[in-house]
Parts: sequence; structure tokens; C-alpha cells
Amino acid sequence: MLKAGIIGYGTLGKTIAELIEAGHAGNVELQSVLIRSNKSADHANKQTFDLTPDENDFFNGDLDIIIEAAGHGALHLYGEKVLASGSHLVVLSVGALGDTSFYEKLKTVAMQHNRQIFIPSAAIAGLDRIAAGALGEIEDITLITRKHPRSWKGTIAEEKVDLHMLTEPFCIYEGNARESSRLFPQSVNVSAALSLAGIGFENTKVKVYADPTIQTNTHTIKAKGYFGEVEISVSNVPYEENPKSSPIVAMSVAKVLKNLTSPYVIGV
Repeated sequence: MLKAGIIGYGTLGKTIAELIEAGHAGNVELQSVLIRSNKSADHANKQTFDLTPDENDFFNGDLDIIIEAAGHGALHLYGEKVLASGSHLVVLSVGALGDTSFYEKLKTVAMQHNRQIFIPSAAIAGLDRIAAGALGEIEDITLITRKHPRSWKGTIAEEKVDLHMLTEPFCIYEGNARESSRLFPQSVNVSAALSLAGIGFENTKVKVYADPTIQTNTHTIKAKGYFGEVEISVSNVPYEENPKSSPIVAMSVAKVLKNLTSPYVIGV
């Protein structure tokens, strides 16, 4: 049985914990969740795992794998420590890996300690196809992300357009994945995952829309290369309490954990 920990107990952290507790993540036991303070546990339901703000307790827990679900800052703060403590690392704040020096440092620490960094498909699909295609030549990859204006509150989108007044789709960003993952750290982490699977941050094109005509978070990947062509679109139901993300993100983490303990693995 794998002993797991989670960094962060927000919407995603809680959903991941629930999936593990319900047995949807395979032969995995959730032992500990690192939280900011004891206040984070005030409204927690009864649980069999520890909620702790004490970093030493958390990292001395002999955990096999730790899931980062607390944002770019948390990954920068704890990523190396996770790997150096002897745990594998599941990264949800993938956009932070757009910092090349940080990304290379994490990989170096992982190799030094014989640990792995896992990047789930999260809000998109087809990373297996893109990663396989990247073994040959890929000519072009484009990601088109569309979310309801409410999902862009608190982002630079508010500087570009009055989100409350939108009546039709509005392109709030067009550029590459490195910049998009920096500008939208909670909303376009998918562009970073796609970049790492494919042809890199600079060469992955990204278009981002605030779209009042939809209620879901949609991502469309278009890629062309030696393998042929692929176009993949997903439509994710967002969390009501956090419309920037979707339950499928937590479910993809559970799939990663399940793969690690299952006698058979599908879709890798």
C-alpha cells in the first residue's frame, strides 16, 4: 500500500482526499495533509488522516508520494523538499515549471534521490498521444481554452475587458505557453502540461477566451506532425466554489495513484 500526502486542502485537495478515502485511487492510504494553519481544519469532516500545519511532521511522515495541490508558490517552496525527503511528487501547478531553472532543478533533485515527478492529464486529454508523437517531429501544437467570464475574475482579463458586460466570446490572450502559464497560474496550467509533453513552452501556441455563451471549461488541442494530425476537445464541469478548476483534475490525480498500484494500466 502506498502512503500518500497532500499539500493543500482547498477545493482540489479536499476532492483528492475524498477520492482516496473512497478507494478510487487504488491501494493508497492518505496519511497526512499539509495545511496553512489549524483554521483550515475547522470545517473538515471526520477523517482518518492528519491535517497538520507542521512541515516537519509532514515531511518526516515517510510518505511514498505527495500531491501538490496548493499553487505555484507552494510548488516552489516545497517541490525540492518533497523529492529530497524520499517521496515521489505529483504536480498540479504545472505552470510553475515554465521557470526553466526551477524545472531543471526539480529534475536534478528527483534523479539524485531516485524519485519521479508525475504530471497528470488534469483538465485536458491526449497527453499520451502528444508525448508519443513528440518522439517524431511535431510541426505545430495549439491550445484553445474557453471559460465563462466568472472563471477569469482576479486575473489580467479584468484589465482587458469588462467581464460583466461580455455578450460574446472575447480573446483575452494569444501567445505561447510560457507566457500564458505565467499570466494565468490557476487557469491555464494545461498549456504547461501540453508543452512538457510536446514541443516546449516557446513553440506551443495558446489562445484564451472569456466566453459568456458557455457554462463549462473547454480546452481544444490541435497538433500536426510526423504521426499525423489530432484534434481533441474536452468540456469540463467547473467547481461552483472555484470555477477556475474542475473535478476532473482531482480525478486524474486519483488515476495516477491507481496506476501505481494496479496490476494493469490503461492509457499511458
